[in-house]
Amino acid sequence: MPQTPSIYEIHDERFRHLIVGSARLEELYSGCRWAEGPVWFADLNCLIWSDIPNQRMLRFVQDGGVSVFREPSNFVNGNTRDRQGRLISCEHGGRRVVRTEIDGSLTVLADSYQGKRLNSPNDVVVRSDGSIWFTDPTYGIKSDYEGFRAEPEQPTRNVYRLDPETGGLEAVVTDFGQPNGLAFSPDESKLYVADSASSHDINAPRHIRVFDIVEGKKLADGRVFCSLDNGLPDGFRVDAHGNVWTSAGDGVHCFSPEGTLLGKILVPQTVANLTFGGPRRNRLFITATTSLYSVYVATNGVALG
Repeated sequence: MPQTPSIYEIHDERFRHLIVGSARLEELYSGCRWAEGPVWFADLNCLIWSDIPNQRMLRFVQDGGVSVFREPSNFVNGNTRDRQGRLISCEHGGRRVVRTEIDGSLTVLADSYQGKRLNSPNDVVVRSDGSIWFTDPTYGIKSDYEGFRAEPEQPTRNVYRLDPETGGLEAVVTDFGQPNGLAFSPDESKLYVADSASSHDINAPRHIRVFDIVEGKKLADGRVFCSLDNGLPDGFRVDAHGNVWTSAGDGVHCFSPEGTLLGKILVPQTVANLTFGGPRRNRLFITATTSLYSVYVATNGVALG
């Protein structure tokens, strides 16, 4: 009887200790145009993610199926939660970062820098001190497919930090081609940021950079953490051991804290983003082109709070 092809590629023996060999890749939903921005709500036992071109956000509930969370979504891309459990989202349509309050209303957190509109905020993370860090490439204003076509007002594509006390916005990195996904190391001493500029320029970077966080507010010593051998890095997350799990053209690539490729989880569609979820944070939820997938792993995502 023929064996089912493995969904795993082992590049380093350490990867065997991070995966469940018998776990299968499950397709939980299909029908998106471009699935992005998954965020896990442990208290509600659900996952929320974005279907950007379809102008909607969807909700997956274990044993409860999929329903629409918000429509229209104003072309929301990346999502995360703050330390009070509120949803933080990056809107391509509004070119802003917004917070969903408990009553469902939206609060605009950032929509301009130095008197000019942001490009199209893409992905966002929140540090334990409450500061909000996000990337601002131009994908949402390049055409009318994932936002509204417009000329960029910002001269550069930046990574920003929003101060939780003053609301002040600062550009902490300004030399990216197209900054995309971002995540903190488990101890929050480092920030990883993807550069996906090769999406529109084959000679541009397709790597993840890492920076040291200085005094919780600034970035220093930026260097290349890893480069992909298939596709480009979009969104990614870090597990409790400091391994980086990133989207790629052929699935999910896992890198050690030193930047060594440990292995891959092969996915039949181009992966855009991923997050750890489930009661033990050991279920990897993967948004890939038209679908939402999941697979159980033998590690755990970083706990918030």
